[in-house]
Amino acid sequence: MRHSDPMAQFRFEAKVIYWRGPSPFFFVPIPLQHSEEIRRISKVVTYGWGMIPVEAVIGGVVFSTSLFPKNETYLLPLKTNVRRKINVTADDTVSVDMTVHSGAPK
Repeated sequence: MRHSDPMAQFRFEAKVIYWRGPSPFFFVPIPLQHSEEIRRISKVVTYGWGMIPVEAVIGGVVFSTSLFPKNETYLLPLKTNVRRKINVTADDTVSVDMTVHSGAPK
């Protein structure tokens, strides 16, 4: 998947969380210190419903997804195939390199 030009880059560590909704999902919450900058650029980069396109790298695995707002921060979804490749589950701490792009993933 290719995105447009990068708008911002972040590096952080965070604990994987599990959210049990209609379907179970795993997420990495974006640290609050980064959420303010993401919120600031969100009007330029969102492609609807507050979704923000990103490319992330965890454990050497590169993947594209979209952040979505939750409470005062954003959540980075971890697809099943990504979690399996990096062998993580809820409560594991991961190091994330993340680039925010403008526009929807292509």
